Amino acid sequence: MAKKNEAENKKIFSLLKNNRPKDLDIVVKEIHEEIFKNINCLKCANCCKSISPIITGKDIEKIAKFLKVRPSMFTEKYLHIDDDKDYVFNDTPCPFLENDNYCSIYNVRPKACSEYPHTDRRHFIQLLDLTLKNISICPAAYEVVEKLKARYTRN
Repeated sequence: MAKKNEAENKKIFSLLKNNRPKDLDIVVKEIHEEIFKNINCLKCANCCKSISPIITGKDIEKIAKFLKVRPSMFTEKYLHIDDDKDYVFNDTPCPFLENDNYCSIYNVRPKACSEYPHTDRRHFIQLLDLTLKNISICPAAYEVVEKLKARYTRN
């Protein structure tokens, strides 16, 4: 459905970029909270199955400590540097995703994982391009955008 609505989504995001509604962050956060009351990410886990988060130095330290390995060992075993010069996991699905869609490092998961799909972050206007990508992966992000479009296209 995200692919089907791609042109429409790009159009509304372009309008948002140009008009920069003052209440956008508040509205998106409210929509995010409403959507996530009814979403169980464990039923999906598309994010963990299909994309790798950016892994920061702080993430490496935290996860390595949890796994009781040196950061260099963790990096060597699980990570590589991508085209954008960021650390990401070597493979998808995530090496810490369990068969039941639980995360074996949930309490120390990377910041990018804990914030995904980034639909409740401040300065949402800066995340529009990322959100366009995420709606093809995350059903919750898709729903947030659908409600956002309804909100800002009403007249």
